[in-house]
Amino acid sequence: MHLNINGQQHEVDVEPEMPLLWALRDELGLTGTKYGCGMGLCGACTVHIDGVAVRSCATPVGQVQGAVTTIEGLGTPAALHAVQKAWVEHQVAQCGYCQSGQIMTAAAFLATTKTPSDAEIDAAMSGNLCRCGTYPRIRVAVKAAAKTLNGGAL
Repeated sequence: MHLNINGQQHEVDVEPEMPLLWALRDELGLTGTKYGCGMGLCGACTVHIDGVAVRSCATPVGQVQGAVTTIEGLGTPAALHAVQKAWVEHQVAQCGYCQSGQIMTAAAFLATTKTPSDAEIDAAMSGNLCRCGTYPRIRVAVKAAAKTLNGGAL
C-alpha cells in the first residue's frame, strides 16, 4: 500500500483495515501522533488528510485517499507552524500528551476560519480532550496563531 505522508511517498505492508494511527506509529516510526482512546473520541490521534482533521485511530489505512500530514510534517524545528509557535509562546502544554492532536485540530480549523470567536474556537476544539484542563490557554494560543496567520491583524 502506498501512502503520501508529510510530502513523502511510503510503502507499507499492512492489512487495509489497520488503523492509520498504527501504520504511522508502528510501521513508519512517526510517533508524534498519539493513541488516546482508540475510538476517535478524544482527538489525541488527529492528523490531516488533504488538510482535513481526521481521527487516525478510527480511519482504516486502506481507506486513506490523499496526502496525510502528521504533527511531524506540520512544521519543522527551524520553521514551526503558527499554531506550534503559539503553543510554545503561551505555554499551553502541561503533560503534553494531547497536544499534537490539539495542534492538528487547531491548524485545520484556522485554515478555514480566519478570525475565530471564543465560541467558534471552543466548538472547533471541543472534540479534543485535555486531561490537564489547559482549555483557556488553548483558546489564547488559537487566537494568537490566527493573528499570526492573518499577518498580525485580528
